[in-house]
Amino acid sequence: MARSLTTFSDEARIAFDNIADRAAGLIHPSIRFGVTGLSRAGKTVFITALVHNLLHGGRLPLFNAHHTGRIARTYLEPQPDDDVPRFQYEDHVRALIEDRLWPDSTRAISQLRLTVEYESASGWNRMLSAGKLSIDIVDYPGEWLLDLPLLAQDFREFSANAVELARSRARADLAEQWLARATAIDPKATADETTARELAQLFATYLKACKSDARALSTLPPGRFIMPGDLEGSPALTFSPLPDLPPTGSAPKGSVWAMMERRFESYKQVVVKPFFREHFARLDKQIVLVDALQAMNAGPDAVRDLERALGDILSCFRTGRNSLLTSLFTRRIGRVLIGATKADHLHHESHDRLEAVVRRLVDRAAERIHYSGAGIDVMALAAVRATREASIDEGGETLPVIVGTPIRGEKIAGQTFDGETKTAVFPGDLPEKPDSIFEALDQKPHGEPVTDINFVRFRPPQLERTAEGITLSLPHIRLDRALEFLFGDDLA
Repeated sequence: MARSLTTFSDEARIAFDNIADRAAGLIHPSIRFGVTGLSRAGKTVFITALVHNLLHGGRLPLFNAHHTGRIARTYLEPQPDDDVPRFQYEDHVRALIEDRLWPDSTRAISQLRLTVEYESASGWNRMLSAGKLSIDIVDYPGEWLLDLPLLAQDFREFSANAVELARSRARADLAEQWLARATAIDPKATADETTARELAQLFATYLKACKSDARALSTLPPGRFIMPGDLEGSPALTFSPLPDLPPTGSAPKGSVWAMMERRFESYKQVVVKPFFREHFARLDKQIVLVDALQAMNAGPDAVRDLERALGDILSCFRTGRNSLLTSLFTRRIGRVLIGATKADHLHHESHDRLEAVVRRLVDRAAERIHYSGAGIDVMALAAVRATREASIDEGGETLPVIVGTPIRGEKIAGQTFDGETKTAVFPGDLPEKPDSIFEALDQKPHGEPVTDINFVRFRPPQLERTAEGITLSLPHIRLDRALEFLFGDDLA
């Protein structure tokens, strides 16, 4: 049986924070919107595109409040939490529009407040509501979300899980050096700081290798080993799982085992619990972005690992009686959207198929952890559309293609691109039935792509300008549908 993830004092502080938030909301209505994602999924791009489209009146026909003209004004305001770095929207939008470069990925938590003045569609609501809503966007790395299940694990369980993953086919070669060194150590031997530092460095190197584009693995806790920030070198990050610990008994005082166990518990106390208590437990809405195309391109092991990561993510959002986090929520997350990004890398005929594949991934993950899936939706999208569609004639056959500017250094059919030249790419098609993807997992060799999709990285688009010289908003795929799912009820 899973143990409680926090103490009574943690729950009391969560309740106090939520009461304070709700009290402030009586004067200035607001919701907290969490944005996270697994590696390379485009969290920074999503937030930048969302804000840019709302500030500049983007093309959002399926976002009802915008389409019906009920949004009077949208603007940025100072964020409510002065101890959290501001999301640097201006820098990111400049990189996208002026430099046509993708902004740097999320390395730590940040926040931005976007305020919407609107007219309710309901006459009754217009009488009762001020018609003003602030959306506090909380951007955080997906690795931090995947740390939350550690709160229910002791060091023995954490070690067993980590070692099992490290010995799997997808990771064994990457983990070889760390595993060899860790296995050679007697966990009951006297603790030694040099050994602890060596093991921690080898373990972190292995996790970073798992994250590379070639492997595209997703389940990589502890997340701060990949992005340590100001905790680099601290005891809370200088530990390692230990292989083959005895199933019973406790660590001898002063041993390597005792040191690693103590520091693992410190990691939970110093890193994981504060994030959960101060940020995650206060969210009202959440989007989790995943790059399923990259996983399918990296091979069957990456797809399986993405499914595992989605299961861990769902366990954090579960709200039923058997949830790991039920006793911690006094403020439940009302909507969770799983966004399958980079839909612009496919022809529109495959967009629904991408969505179906990710939905099947979510369903399989839910089945594994016995989760009902209530309150979760899946959507294929591109927060910034980097390509347009066209067709070409080849050998008397008309082929649907996508047209864009490949990133400098991208190679297609032996041609290396300079970052300035446009090209047409036949992206291939995802299968009509998503289950065929999963049937192929056991048939494809390690590292071989699961589909025949031609995966190419493109630069951000060059934006059109009006006759008056005004730059239009960033193009997208289904950003308006995502906004309606997440915020439609709040602006009704």
